Amino acid sequence: MEAILEKLIESPRLSLYQREITHLLEAEQARRERFIDEMGDDEKVEFINGEIFVHSPVKLQHNSATKLLLKLLDTYVSSRDMGFVGFEKLLISLTRNDYEPDICFFRREKAASFSPHQMRFPAPDFIAELLSESTESRDRGVKFDDYAAHGVAEYWMIDPDEEIVEQYFLDGDEYRLAYKVGSGVLTSRVVKGFEIPVAAIFDVTENLAALRHLLRE
Repeated sequence: MEAILEKLIESPRLSLYQREITHLLEAEQARRERFIDEMGDDEKVEFINGEIFVHSPVKLQHNSATKLLLKLLDTYVSSRDMGFVGFEKLLISLTRNDYEPDICFFRREKAASFSPHQMRFPAPDFIAELLSESTESRDRGVKFDDYAAHGVAEYWMIDPDEEIVEQYFLDGDEYRLAYKVGSGVLTSRVVKGFEIPVAAIFDVTENLAALRHLLRE
């Protein structure tokens, strides 16, 4: 990002670019406001760089992995009063874009300001996205960059087909890959003490065992 800014600052066309960007963002913001006003609760939709993306129905394995991870994370967080876990239709509004992550977590300090009727939320501290053919390019592209730019400290990308998890941690304003694993144990830095077998995201029996372990702790 700094290299791009340096080139713009050095360009004699800087003021022309500024006017063009301002015009683009104003038009985009008008579309974004219409999107917020018109979006319903029956579809999973996102507003990304001026475009509206409607999500297709997910495969069973995608839905199952989401549910299994959500069960573990929500149980761990709620039983220890660590914050709030959101999923699916929770709308995250960042500077330019609006997302509905598969699973996200807000630390208790941030979640304390939320109200029961709130419909738009700030950047979470942790996000997990389940990859699919229709979403993977955005999960690895614009979302990867946007989540990092807005301080989402930990990002998991989960491939339910290959049963692999990529765990990223924020390093400055960019993500660094910590682990890409299909077995073993995953330990979160953001959700302190949350440690689960990778298999518990994909297998019901492993999930129940991990859930019992979390509840015993």
